[in-house]
Amino acid sequence: MRLIQQQAPSVQELPGVTEPIPIREWRGVNTFDPLSIDDAYLTDAVNMTTADYPALAVRPGYTVLGGAIGGKVLGLGVWKDTELHAVFADGTWRKWTGSAWSTLKSGLHTTTDWTFTNFQGGWADINLVGVNGVDGMFRYDGSTVQLFGNAPAGSSYVTTYQNRLWVAFGQEIRASKLDEPEIFDAFGGTDSDSYGKTIETARGEDVIGLSAGLSRLTIATPNSLLRLNGSLPSDFQTFPITEDVGFASNKSAVTRDGELSFIHQLGIYVYTGGMLPDRAFSEIVKGYQTGISQSAAGTDGDRLYYTLRPDVTLVYDPRSGIEAWSVYKGFTPTCYARMQGRLYAGDAAGRVLRLEDGADDAGQPISWRAVSKAFTSAAIARRARWLKLWVVAEMAAGATMHVYLSKSAAGDADWELMQSVTGTGAMEAQRVIIPVGKYALERIVRVKLEGTGWVRIHELARQVRKLSL
Repeated sequence: MRLIQQQAPSVQELPGVTEPIPIREWRGVNTFDPLSIDDAYLTDAVNMTTADYPALAVRPGYTVLGGAIGGKVLGLGVWKDTELHAVFADGTWRKWTGSAWSTLKSGLHTTTDWTFTNFQGGWADINLVGVNGVDGMFRYDGSTVQLFGNAPAGSSYVTTYQNRLWVAFGQEIRASKLDEPEIFDAFGGTDSDSYGKTIETARGEDVIGLSAGLSRLTIATPNSLLRLNGSLPSDFQTFPITEDVGFASNKSAVTRDGELSFIHQLGIYVYTGGMLPDRAFSEIVKGYQTGISQSAAGTDGDRLYYTLRPDVTLVYDPRSGIEAWSVYKGFTPTCYARMQGRLYAGDAAGRVLRLEDGADDAGQPISWRAVSKAFTSAAIARRARWLKLWVVAEMAAGATMHVYLSKSAAGDADWELMQSVTGTGAMEAQRVIIPVGKYALERIVRVKLEGTGWVRIHELARQVRKLSL
């Protein structure tokens, strides 16, 4: 019998099929044109962080110190980096003992905000000094809170610069005597005297904040900044920085690595001392910087937190090569304080939160979402056939992830649920296939991932076949 050999049929690939296009580097949110931005950006995201860069993960949660008190936190202060203090809207000044809030002072004003600074000068030890513009100037010496000194009535903001306490009231700033924090009215013509100055601006605005550095004191009104240089009354000099932007509130500025950044009604700015304040670094999230109504800023030493309005906090990761923005929701900070490398926030519900602490928000799973850019062919007008779409993610036990698709470049009108998965706790990267048949011939496809609980996203990948125009 003669064997007849048959040639194996050749398999020809369809023309135009691309290699899989993976996204494995996540660069945070970007509110520029969703058709033009790089694939690595998200057009919207809530409660996702770049802390695990290049992966994208659900942000850490927070714990609540004690319970809610008074309905709002009016200010946070830290004594010697060892004790956390808070003033609540019930008119009490309290310290956290590690297990409960201990009341140190009561009967304080119930609506005005507080600012704090640490100072020693002629005192035997460092004191935590606080003012609110109504009750006078108080200090905590390690055991009690007491009224002290003759700071001008209405002193609303306090800081430390060149071994003096500085306060602001109306359009005035005033410094205490050198190393004598109780005396603000000694004007005898010596360099140890107190110091005072009226701050004149084009709009005639009141001073709304003071921020001290090693070599300058920054003075802010709502729409102007000035700097004060010098070390003694005889050489103190004030210079205007800008008449265009200032602080949105007395708690809207934060200093990290010598750079002062602050929230203004027009957006988030940074001031380094050598140039005018600039907001180029925050232009990428300009879409979130509208309707600024309740501002506060803080830092954990690594990232910068900017609360712009209730339930909206922008978080900036300044690491070189990353420089990414995230959006946090689920709490509304009114003030921040850093102690022993941890960031704390007082919120509008009267709670003090320890941020970046745990996998949930005080026992509640964190709700999150991430929305991709509008994916198209390299030429937007060119058609393509969507062949495959998948995501690779780790999921904690019980965490959920829902995958939606849209054929619109923006908006929320046409999201369609395509896939849902629940974490088993295996804590290993798993591929989740997303059905694309209904969207196979769409020119534009967006992906929304949404869920609850901890998830880390490693990859979102697509494969398409290029078609004719």
